[in-house]
Amino acid sequence: MLFEGNAKKLEGSVSELEHLYDFLSSDGEHTIYTCAWLPDGKPCGIVQISTGMGEYLGRYGEFADYLAGKGFLVVGMDHLGQGLTARNREEMGYFGKGHSDFLVKDMHTLRTQVQKEYGNVPYFMLGHSMGSYMLRKYLPQYGKGLSGALIIGTGFVPPWISRSGLLLGACLTLLKGDHYRSPYLAKLATGSGHYKQFCLDGSDPTRAWLTKDVEIVKSFYKSELCNYIYTLNGYKGLFEAVLFSNLEANNRSIDKDIPVLLASGTEDPVGDMGDGVKKVYEMMKRAGIRDLKMRLFEGDRHEILNETDRHETVYPEILQWLKAHL
Repeated sequence: MLFEGNAKKLEGSVSELEHLYDFLSSDGEHTIYTCAWLPDGKPCGIVQISTGMGEYLGRYGEFADYLAGKGFLVVGMDHLGQGLTARNREEMGYFGKGHSDFLVKDMHTLRTQVQKEYGNVPYFMLGHSMGSYMLRKYLPQYGKGLSGALIIGTGFVPPWISRSGLLLGACLTLLKGDHYRSPYLAKLATGSGHYKQFCLDGSDPTRAWLTKDVEIVKSFYKSELCNYIYTLNGYKGLFEAVLFSNLEANNRSIDKDIPVLLASGTEDPVGDMGDGVKKVYEMMKRAGIRDLKMRLFEGDRHEILNETDRHETVYPEILQWLKAHL
């Protein structure tokens, strides 16, 4: 079977399932580490997870356990520069010379490998936060044939802002090199607008922008696999994907028959407290996506999969949407 062998425990995972296998990244240098949560018997569907910025796949263990218990195979990977794919601390937040293109190609490699094993089982992709932008970049290029896309914790950034970030990053790279970690650039990315009402460093877990679940917040800021400043190279990859995904022309290139669910919290600063998500919805609607749904969870912050209402509301609604598109 595809995921047998090379077992290794993912830090923070609530699952005892430890199926890992690896493949060579599109950068030609790094081993991409992946994990799968297997259901009993043949899966009714497959969900591939693309994680957010500065985190790792193991943080999705509780959600993956839930879906596996409902008959879904859940797969995912640590992107370049994240989690177990990064070979050391210095590589955290560094994507390589291909920037976001490498991440998107690696997502497709994983999908291709899994589909070789499981054939025509309905295949879904879920992207959270940074992963949502990578998924939105993935869809126009490789999305054909997906049974659905779940875009979680995303937002709308006017293209001129992304272009300004890319220009600033390019100037800093000329001065400092692409491995440099700029506190100034990091502050510009998350230090204004709705972010100001939240605690961004973990010092007050009750006011964290991530989730109202204090224990999850504490775990995030304590983990060595989280909470680090991205390199200039990593920010370039992020800004590339954000720019790409918020251009009308690229959205018009998405296969109109791919069902899309946009899900976020009304207290998520990435989505401008819901307003940015609505703009993405309207943009995709103009692009002609036929099966498009938006769900804003009242009072939830950035990580709806880790929110305090996840068991009662978030997980069941995502499951319902998945089952409706099998």
